[in-house]
Amino acid sequence: MDKRSDLRLCHFGTARRRRWWGLRRRWIYIYITFTFTWRMLGVFKTNQEHDLCSLTCLMKEGLHAVLQTSNNTTVPDKLSAEHYKSAETQVHKDLEMQTFAGPVFASLRRSLDITEEEYQRSLSSHGCYLQFISNSKSKADFFLTNDKRFFLKTQNTREVTFFLSNLKAYMDHLEKYPHSLMVRFLGLYSIQIPNKTKKYFIVMQNVFYPDERINTRYDIKGCEVGRWTDPASTENPVTKILKDNNFEGKHIILDKQRSWLVDQVEIDSAFLRSLNVLDYSILLAHQPLHQDELDRKHSFSNLSMRTVKPMDQDSPAEEDPPTIPLLEGYSARLASDTIDSGLDHVQNTGEHSGHGIPLQEVNRTDAELLEFQAHHRRLLPNLKNSVHVIDGPKLRYFVGIVDFFTVYGVKKRQENLWKSLRFPGRAFSTVSPATYSQRFCQWVKDHTK
Repeated sequence: MDKRSDLRLCHFGTARRRRWWGLRRRWIYIYITFTFTWRMLGVFKTNQEHDLCSLTCLMKEGLHAVLQTSNNTTVPDKLSAEHYKSAETQVHKDLEMQTFAGPVFASLRRSLDITEEEYQRSLSSHGCYLQFISNSKSKADFFLTNDKRFFLKTQNTREVTFFLSNLKAYMDHLEKYPHSLMVRFLGLYSIQIPNKTKKYFIVMQNVFYPDERINTRYDIKGCEVGRWTDPASTENPVTKILKDNNFEGKHIILDKQRSWLVDQVEIDSAFLRSLNVLDYSILLAHQPLHQDELDRKHSFSNLSMRTVKPMDQDSPAEEDPPTIPLLEGYSARLASDTIDSGLDHVQNTGEHSGHGIPLQEVNRTDAELLEFQAHHRRLLPNLKNSVHVIDGPKLRYFVGIVDFFTVYGVKKRQENLWKSLRFPGRAFSTVSPATYSQRFCQWVKDHTK
């Protein structure tokens, strides 16, 4: 073998060793990162020692300036196409803050009875934001406001573009189904820090609010591959997110509210199927009901047939004042008979509104009751986060549909093909939107009583 061949072999061997060491370093990095992140699961204050302290302080400062200005702006009674396209830029010190579709989100906040003052107070309070680190595969950063009422989640450009292009459809869906389980997005912003990449972030309601007594949390997709969390894998069980396989053998016990939940999940998932998305989840948590809550929930006088104020029109005049503080909009005064006795009457006479509400017990016209049924509303508890709270006989459940920005495009189709070969006959997350939706709804049917 000549000298030139020896050099080629030496070069080939060196290149192969270089690639091997490169792969080795990469796997070591992944292992260390995964191990560190796994151990750091939980909620952490973004104080001065935190790596993201500077970012969160600037986000809070920028939001305070933006919301201070928007507080003086009148929320439109009717949204136009221009409101959906609006993008207002505001420079605050060295920051450039941008607010997308501001009037649209302000209208949604108003419909949820969230005042601009309390929204600003929560997002720009003196306390630190809390970073939420879970066992999710998402690359986004999650932050909680100090009062834990709202989540802030970073978004990439593709997700922002997709959401803005479908914002009108999203708002129309919530208008038609005001008690939808889909998470409520309350604002979309970007922040440009000098010499840094622009960051987009979205503000949403925290499905698990208030969380003081929540003892178990799940992220459910309706599949099995990769859907297990070791319950003993972290020292912080309060913020551990369990998955589908952890829920096997368990049920959501709702009794008479089961049919409403099953139907609403079908309605929401049909909407998401129309957007050609997949990989969304049901966030699920529960906590025991206290005795006083059990007593109250059996009285009509402590429940209200609450409806969300239409987002593009003024509130109709109320015939009677509400019995308890309600969401902004019209409401029904309910008689003080117990739910159980009312339901017994329905079973004996067959007279009901279609939602287990005796017609003669509700001071509403037939037309209003039909509207209540058409919009698939239900009795809501008197809580700030009421659309995501459903009470069963013994447990209070927190339920919300989240993470619906993944489009079934070329990349996901290729992933579907690869997983079909890798996991033959098994249920994995990357499937067509039609299959995902059907399986998602079936999971809810199979795991509710």
